[in-house]
Amino acid sequence: RLGVEAMSLYKHVADKEAVLAGIADRVASEFELPSPDADWRTALRNSSIAAHRVLLRHPWAGPLLESSLDPGPARLAYLEAVVGVLRGAGFSLPDVAHAFGTLDSHLYGFTMQVVSMPVGTDDYADTSAALAEHLDADRYPNLLAMAAMAAATGGAPLEFTFGLDLILEGLERRLSQGAAAG
Repeated sequence: RLGVEAMSLYKHVADKEAVLAGIADRVASEFELPSPDADWRTALRNSSIAAHRVLLRHPWAGPLLESSLDPGPARLAYLEAVVGVLRGAGFSLPDVAHAFGTLDSHLYGFTMQVVSMPVGTDDYADTSAALAEHLDADRYPNLLAMAAMAAATGGAPLEFTFGLDLILEGLERRLSQGAAAG
């Protein structure tokens, strides 16, 4: 209707990869950069929680962001800020790499798990109750206990911040023990 052909898009971008890189960078532009004015732990916690929320709004974007060979300026700014906060806290470059990889893995892995769940969070308690009814208590006592807990409490205890706080506590302990010096 507009008189524009589909291939006219490629007058503006080189190829499909460039289109996908642009989309990924657009999503990355919604990430909150860690504040250089906050202590490192608070800055990374707030930034990670904000990035998790962005990825929940764009559930298709995680694999795209992680698979792009062209991170784009918004993604690079985010990566630079996270690495800068870690280095500014006193972590060595090898520990920065480990810390960044661990934080990134939690962000993308946890988000992927949540968006891939076969039932919505509103249905989790009922689904858990149904599962509990069919589990053999002698063979799967621990799974039965977990399913019964989820059914009784209204859902799974899936909290992004639980894992994030464990990671940050471990990094803080490593830093305070001097393992990051170098």
